[in-house]
Amino acid sequence: MENGNGTAPVHDPASAPGEPGRRALVVGAGIGGLTVAAGLADRGWHVTVLERSASLEPVGAAISLAPNGQRALDRVGVGDAVRALAAWQGSGGLRAPDGRWLARTTSEEAGERYGDSLVLLHRATLIDLLRARLPEDAVRTGSAAEVVDPGAADDPRRPARVRTATGELAADLVVAADGIGSATRRRLFPGHPGPVYAGFTTWRLMVPAPAEPFPPHETWGRGTIWGSQPLHDGTVYAYAAAAVPEGGRAADDERAELLRRFGDWHHPVPALLAAADPHAILRHDVRHMRRPLPAHHRGRVALLGDAAHAMAPSLGQGGNQAIEDGVVLAHHLAPGTPPGPGLAAYSADRLPRTSAVVARAAKAGALTTLRSPLAVRARDALVATASRLGPDLVLRSFAGITDWRPPQRAYAASARGVRPEGDRGRDAGSGT
Repeated sequence: MENGNGTAPVHDPASAPGEPGRRALVVGAGIGGLTVAAGLADRGWHVTVLERSASLEPVGAAISLAPNGQRALDRVGVGDAVRALAAWQGSGGLRAPDGRWLARTTSEEAGERYGDSLVLLHRATLIDLLRARLPEDAVRTGSAAEVVDPGAADDPRRPARVRTATGELAADLVVAADGIGSATRRRLFPGHPGPVYAGFTTWRLMVPAPAEPFPPHETWGRGTIWGSQPLHDGTVYAYAAAAVPEGGRAADDERAELLRRFGDWHHPVPALLAAADPHAILRHDVRHMRRPLPAHHRGRVALLGDAAHAMAPSLGQGGNQAIEDGVVLAHHLAPGTPPGPGLAAYSADRLPRTSAVVARAAKAGALTTLRSPLAVRARDALVATASRLGPDLVLRSFAGITDWRPPQRAYAASARGVRPEGDRGRDAGSGT
């Protein structure tokens, strides 16, 4: 017998009968996709994650997990494992290319203000931690998937349908964590323009730590940014940005391009570039969702992470917001009940918060990539003066973002070892 669009449905564990109202498909096995998969599994959903890549080796270098992201990860049982990888001790802050400090803070001050300080770790490490929270057969690599019917959220006769290379799968819920170029977003909201160029490009690289130690820092130049962040394993995550036309590439190689732009900056920038592998440097134009979507769901399909709210990396919140999405979505979706109210609550919670973070990240990116010499001098003088008047300037810039807490009522099954500490604090939809 054929389904409604003329394609014979395939027998598949992800769409097998026996657990009505409990079948969920997650499209994309990135950090957001694995977080929501773990959260849904904790709630009793039968979850299958479909990943187009042949393996879970993550694209990217490192990820910065702020206190809000760490609290969200408590909900899926990996928050403490992440905190154990913290490498930031002592001072850090904002610098000028000649090495002058514009603003300083410490890991202790961050912990006092927000309950946790920043943790940077390899993306592969976080992927492994999240993957371990799922059943062995939950993730299918080499499985490209396309949403062909979002279904009807409150009609049990209209499940969502996803097409794979082996046929169609039906599900009570589909979560599209398929990234900034999300095909699902385009299908659900075909009139939306999607992400647009933010005005700058970024480079990311992992290098061995230099012999001479240094405090973690971000350095603001003229239309340029550099950051150097030590990791727990002794390597350094470095990143750079420049206000350049979209679509550019170095005529020789990207390390040579970085040397031209940053080679005469303060320590450790030249040492890190000297140690960098030119073939391992990642370069990407930054695109963001300048115009918010009307909702983060349609039918039985929810959008998550960059698929819903791509943002500039200026506040380091892209991954953190995807993790927040995952735990809030799982919190609102009880298995065995129509998903409509839960999906509506998810959009109501996440749309205002993520739209505000996208806007703040765009403003921060514009500030840090100023190109006018006069504007740069005024910016640096203002930052330095404000820092002297209040030494927690760096921390205050994240107020309302990193002090977020996950939903108050714990949903995860205690058998899976999820800590209840995240229950303290405010509601998920408050944004504070």
